[in-house]
Parts: sequence; C-alpha cells; structure tokens
Amino acid sequence: MALSIAGATAASASVHTARTVNYVALGDSYASGPGIPTQVDSTCARSDQNYPSLLAAARNWQLTDVSCSGATTTALAGPQGTKAPQLDALGADTDVVTLTIGGNDIGFSGDLATCAGLTSKNPAGNPCQTFFTSDGTDRLAQRVDDTAPKIAAALDAVHERAPRAKVVVVGYPDLFPDDGVGCTSSAVPLAAGDFAYLRDTEKKLNAMIAGQASAHGAAYVDTYTPTVGHDMCKPAGERWIEPLVAAAPAAPAHPNAQGQQAMAAAVENSVHCVAHRR
Repeated sequence: MALSIAGATAASASVHTARTVNYVALGDSYASGPGIPTQVDSTCARSDQNYPSLLAAARNWQLTDVSCSGATTTALAGPQGTKAPQLDALGADTDVVTLTIGGNDIGFSGDLATCAGLTSKNPAGNPCQTFFTSDGTDRLAQRVDDTAPKIAAALDAVHERAPRAKVVVVGYPDLFPDDGVGCTSSAVPLAAGDFAYLRDTEKKLNAMIAGQASAHGAAYVDTYTPTVGHDMCKPAGERWIEPLVAAAPAAPAHPNAQGQQAMAAAVENSVHCVAHRR
C-alpha cells in the first residue's frame, strides 16, 4: 500500500502509526550536519538536528543514519575510515532511503579553498573561473560530468540492497547568491566575478544529480529553490548557509541549523508517498 506524507488522511495516518517505517539516511556532510549541536558521532560529524533526524521525528519513522562528512560515492560501497560501507545499513525491510552525495566527488570544498586563495590576485575579477578554465575546458564542469556514472552506480546499488524502498535523492541547497552578485569579504573571501561561476557549477551538479535520479528510479528533491535568498552572503539570522568563515555552530559553506530545517521541509514537502510492504 502507499502512504501520503503530506496531507495524509485520517485512515492512512492510522495505518502509518500501526507500522514502523524503516528509514535509512545515506550521504555526505550536507546530510550529516557537521558542527550543528548536538553532535552525536564525532567521526562522521553527525548532528541529531540534521535533516534526516528532523524528517524522521516529524514522520515518526525509525531512523538509521549513516551519513558521514567527507563521504564520496566510494564510501557508500566501501569503508570510510573505521566506518562500515553506508550501503550495509540497507536491507529488504528498508522503506525509505535518502541520499545526498556528489559534492565530494567533484572536490567542491577543496575548490572553494583554491578559489579563496586566488582572490587576492584579482578581488574584483574572476580569478577562480580563469584558473579552472585556463586550458580551454571548464574542469569543474568536467568533474560534474565524470561523477554522473558514479551517481548512477550508487543508485543501482541502493535499489539492489533495498529493492522495496522509496529512494529519494536530495540535492544541494543554494550556497551563493542566485543573482550572481557576490559579497567579497573576510568571511567570504571569493572574488566578485567568481560568485556567478560557482553558482553555475552548483547548478550543474544539482542538474546532473537530478538527471541521474530520474534515470535510475529515484525521486529528486530540489533544496536549491527553497533556500534561494538564504545563501552565505546574507547576514546572520537570514542565512541558512554559513560563509567560508563560519559564525554559527556549523561547518563553513554548509547549512546551519536553519538550513537543515529547510532541507528537511523540502524533503517532506516533495515526497508524496512511501511504498510499504504488505
């Protein structure tokens, strides 16, 4: 049978409470919530206020959260340090899976550090874009393309391990001003002309992930659109993404507690039914 997540009827709600929904969260630091209180796994920098925890609490689902900072698609099928492969958390009794992955495969955190280091050379220009396109090829865009088959293989593996589960791929929230107008500062040391380039790179990544989700039997949740206007350039209280020099208890260039709440809401609003075993 199928249960509605949003606007459930009283009848379906009673069925929902009668049977536990087994939910497994997979992914990287955008799922684990590094730095956000309270941290419950120091190795993976995982918070009990990350979007999987908030979603599970809102729906009264039984959560197994193996999301882990630094995870790549490789960490899904293989060990990540002392941690077991994330896919080991899946089984025939898994009902729902969320997956946030891909950013570390393209090395985006390291790319931001590279861009920040180039800013002083031309703070009003676009030294980061110039660096990554100096050979006539956009190397960041190429990394996105190269990651596509890895996402495809990861989704196929999830389906194999959890054949009855509803698989939901969760995209990345809006990190940079959507209008491309930057905020070069000590907290956001990126050159003015590079904000649009980095925004476009993130959009390429999300578009690729959405395409792979569609092609491999998974739903895609857009967390970018509902977080526009709350990027790292906004002041404290308005931003849901911390700048490169974080002020709130969260990792740099990552969602803060409000950002994780927004991601949880996007997942809950976008997923309309959960497949259940009879």
